[in-house]
Amino acid sequence: MITVVIPTVGRPSLRDTVAAVGPGVPVVVVDDRKAGAPLELPAHVRVVRSGGHGPAAARNAGWRAAETPWVVFLDDDVVPAPGWTEAVWKDLVDLPDEVAGSQGRITVPLPAERRPTDAERHTAGLVDAAWVTADMAYRRAVLEAVGGFDERFPRAYREDSDLALRVRRAGHRLVRGERVTEHPVRADGFWASVRFQRGNADDALMRRLHGPDWRAAVGSGPGRLRLHAVTTAAGLTAALLAGAALARRGGRVAPALAGVAGLGWGALTAEFAWRRVAPGPRTPDEVLRMVLTSVVIPPVACAHRLRGERKVRR
Repeated sequence: MITVVIPTVGRPSLRDTVAAVGPGVPVVVVDDRKAGAPLELPAHVRVVRSGGHGPAAARNAGWRAAETPWVVFLDDDVVPAPGWTEAVWKDLVDLPDEVAGSQGRITVPLPAERRPTDAERHTAGLVDAAWVTADMAYRRAVLEAVGGFDERFPRAYREDSDLALRVRRAGHRLVRGERVTEHPVRADGFWASVRFQRGNADDALMRRLHGPDWRAAVGSGPGRLRLHAVTTAAGLTAALLAGAALARRGGRVAPALAGVAGLGWGALTAEFAWRRVAPGPRTPDEVLRMVLTSVVIPPVACAHRLRGERKVRR
């Protein structure tokens, strides 16, 4: 009845994911590395290579290799709960024909002895996110009818939301099941929150494909890009006017305006940093990380959004 499809870039956590699924259902692991040694997996797992074109292309390769009516997508860093195989069967077996997809319930283990960090809160957002492919089942016939995932989304970001909107626009319903899958928090490094800003380019594609109200359609918040743009503009203005003052251009006005713009940049940056520091553990390392990344994120986010807008216009 179901095939489990797991795209991977070779994370060690893949073994735990496959072991948690068990041998009772067909499993297709899509190796999305451009090169590398063969993956060491149980004999019942079929491995398909997708050439390093990103998770959307990898998932397409996976579901096209499946022969069952339903395809369940899992990420390679999740751990389905005990009894998951039986639970997913119960979620799907009696669904009416108009239901095209069923989402599992995602849990994120957070530390009990302290407040979660910014990175942990970011991952915990998956608990309430809609239609994420950490655990998402689709009818194979519907995937074929809508063309599967849009491979213009190069990252594991927004490609699942785009597919859900297209499936619903085609007249189908999506529901939440009762099965449970755990998504642990990964240690992605000091600058992870800055790297995440690459998703702003994908937001430009979402707007082009689904209109200005796409965030509301997928249950996403308004985002902070406009404030990032104001912050970046204030910082650039302050720097340019300060440079003009040092070069003795702009008379007495330039230093005054540079000061005003600098105060605006500082206030917006401080507000952004505090918004991220306040709910966290406030350890020295976490505060330093939040302060430094809060300085860098606004211009990086704007640069990625501009890059995305140029790309979709072409």
